[in-house]
Amino acid sequence: MGKKIDGILHMVGGAGETSYASNSKFPALAYLITGLLTSSQEKVLHMAKPILEEAIGGVYMSLLPERMAVVDLGCSSGPTTLEVVSEVLDVIDKLRRSLGRQEIPEILFFLNDLPGNDFNHVFRSLGDYKRKVEEEKGNLLVPYYVVGVPGSFYGRLFPCQSVHFFNASSCLNWLSQVPEGEQGVLLNNKNIYIAETSPQEVVKAYQDQRQRDWSEFLRCRHAELSYGARMVLSFVGRKGSYPPSGDMGYLFSLLAEALSALVSQGIIEEDKLVTFNLPYYSPSMEEVKAVIHGEDLFDLEQAQIFETNWDPFDDSDDDSAAFDSIVSGKNVAGYVRASFQTLIAEHFGDAILDELFSIYAANVSRHLLQQKCKHYVFVISLKKKEEKKKGADGDGAAAW
Repeated sequence: MGKKIDGILHMVGGAGETSYASNSKFPALAYLITGLLTSSQEKVLHMAKPILEEAIGGVYMSLLPERMAVVDLGCSSGPTTLEVVSEVLDVIDKLRRSLGRQEIPEILFFLNDLPGNDFNHVFRSLGDYKRKVEEEKGNLLVPYYVVGVPGSFYGRLFPCQSVHFFNASSCLNWLSQVPEGEQGVLLNNKNIYIAETSPQEVVKAYQDQRQRDWSEFLRCRHAELSYGARMVLSFVGRKGSYPPSGDMGYLFSLLAEALSALVSQGIIEEDKLVTFNLPYYSPSMEEVKAVIHGEDLFDLEQAQIFETNWDPFDDSDDDSAAFDSIVSGKNVAGYVRASFQTLIAEHFGDAILDELFSIYAANVSRHLLQQKCKHYVFVISLKKKEEKKKGADGDGAAAW
């Protein structure tokens, strides 16, 4: 079996210079490594926000629950979780008022991530969020409660039919384990991800692992969702059908070049680089839909693709080159480090990190000087299919 990552992976915690919170620069529904809004990302969020609002509204209008269980999967420790909390509260309060309902539903938020996540930072941020909302809107009209749930979403997390709404705004690009072929650890020509020079076995191993994980994710969420419940998922995808054609291939090839430079300098061993592969995958929309239709557990209500620049602070529409390639290189290196540092340090040791990401920032700068690069963000809305016969569990969500 490949190396599982649930005991290793977590975003860099706290609020320091290399932390996820300081380098998460995209809105909750725009990209996986995310936070402060620039005009470019505000535009993406503006386009994607109706999908989230429609899904939350659909659940509330069809069920009118007294208590509503909402789960943010892969919440990490950045500000995107607060975007989700705020959006859910706003939508439900507006709908309640429009219906003239006096009954105020209670919202229970479950914040999920792997055990290594900095939940303490999340809960401290929630305290600041509550004070800010009370200053702007007075007392909260919709009462809510927050619970942390450590664990992998590639397995069961909640009782049957106990959840009304799932949101996952960054996490589904991560695989449950490092892909592995039939002959043990994949020899991937030092690519660390799928590249044009990757053997076909490597490409297939990544595709197979993604399909297994995606299928398991859908089965687990289907069991946990109440009837009439929904989920909104956003993740980085690719437009081309062939996996090496995606922009993430470019992004990680530049990181592989930086690691190779450290091999040339004798700082890391070549064997270490040969055996290092990232447990990450950017699917095509066709791959996503194929698994959804194959499992036949959800109705695909919406599927949209948005674009955003590699550099979250580059809000220009000019596709010719980055507005400042040196600054952009540092910005990109910052969010990649915040997300992948723990995996790299576990494999190579943490002594290389500063030098590695300095070289990486230079590589990205050189690339952006020649070509402006985009991330393609998929946002999909799924509704649990009604079953002909309900199981013995009944509507478990009412228990909340």
